[in-house]
Amino acid sequence: MQLHKRLKLAQVCLILDWYGQGLLSGPEARAKLGVKQRRFFVLLKAHRSGQLKRLTPKRTNRHRRIAKSVEAVIRAELARDKRLIDEASMPVNTYNYRAVRDEVVKQTGGHISAQTVRNRAKDWGYYIPKPKLKAKHTRVVLTTATGLLLQHDASHHKWSPYADTKWCLITTIDDYSRMLLCAELFEEESAWAHILALKKVVLTYGVGCNYYTDNHSIFRYAERMESYWQTPKISTKDIKTQWQRAVKECGMDNIWAMSPEAKGKIERPYRWLQDRLVRQCAREKVTTIDQARVILTAEVERYNARQVHSTTGEIPLIRFQRAEREGNTVFRPFVLPLPYTSNKDVFCLKEERVVNSYGAVSWRNHLWKVPRTIPEGARVSLHILADSSRPELRIWYKDNLVSATLLTPTNKPNTNK
Repeated sequence: MQLHKRLKLAQVCLILDWYGQGLLSGPEARAKLGVKQRRFFVLLKAHRSGQLKRLTPKRTNRHRRIAKSVEAVIRAELARDKRLIDEASMPVNTYNYRAVRDEVVKQTGGHISAQTVRNRAKDWGYYIPKPKLKAKHTRVVLTTATGLLLQHDASHHKWSPYADTKWCLITTIDDYSRMLLCAELFEEESAWAHILALKKVVLTYGVGCNYYTDNHSIFRYAERMESYWQTPKISTKDIKTQWQRAVKECGMDNIWAMSPEAKGKIERPYRWLQDRLVRQCAREKVTTIDQARVILTAEVERYNARQVHSTTGEIPLIRFQRAEREGNTVFRPFVLPLPYTSNKDVFCLKEERVVNSYGAVSWRNHLWKVPRTIPEGARVSLHILADSSRPELRIWYKDNLVSATLLTPTNKPNTNK
């Protein structure tokens, strides 16, 4: 027990006076005070100089109390989060105390911790306990270079409570550096939207090794299960989706995850983006996808360039750039496969048609003329660029581009941004 809790100041001074008068020896005086030799002589020196005025230790640290104005901002941000959580259509079901902390710091200019926000949330009733953890996914795949494994996924949600429709967020993350190579919002999820995301990664960073996706029908043909009455005649290997074809023509392979837990490395950034993007869109009352794209760009920049990843312990962009400097990468420049001369013929949708007796092919309930040199019954390949602002139909026959037609733009906003 500390000295000031056992004896009063007058009792300590009396014992020190007895020692000075020779009535007590040093060991006896220290025993009565219950202190060691160094502490005893500090007290004796202070007593003889008349500076022994208190026994309680003097505080050296300063405890800063939060101003009422800052607490008001914290409460307002927690109440905003609660409204998002209570709205069933929003992909938010927990509070994000770090996001609240960042917003409070931005508004007030002060410095508080996420734990302070969490403590206030518990006091004010803005707290949801974490659910019990399920069995952990113990099988972990570790890559040793950038570009070896590119995890790709999509999330379809209502990203702003002020928007009328849902939008699709498509992202690609490098498994080694955990850097988001692509994060784009689209009006709807389609094979064309995913091919646009593939195009952005390939033309910006180069060609990697493997694309890692789930078993969505865009990424993989779903074979019908065999039953007692019917045996499937077409296997998964016989049908290539538009996505598989585009990835293969870029020079990469496809790998499919067999469970949601196997895609945890991209699911975690998704939760981070969902929390930040939804809250910021609600704060700025976003109503259009273009407004949401601006916020998404800022959040991706924060994640890549300023956020320390919890697993790697590094900022993703710094880890990615260091791997490039050290040659620890499998990314290589994109080379057009023969006989193509434009990347339009790789990053597109492809369909086959047969030339009819009128020297034309049918597509979207319209007849499209082909050159007279192409005989009736010949098979041609249609390369379709479904860009809403610059749609184009390119017809190939025997490894030659025989026709390129610009189509009428649609009224939808351009998704290739």
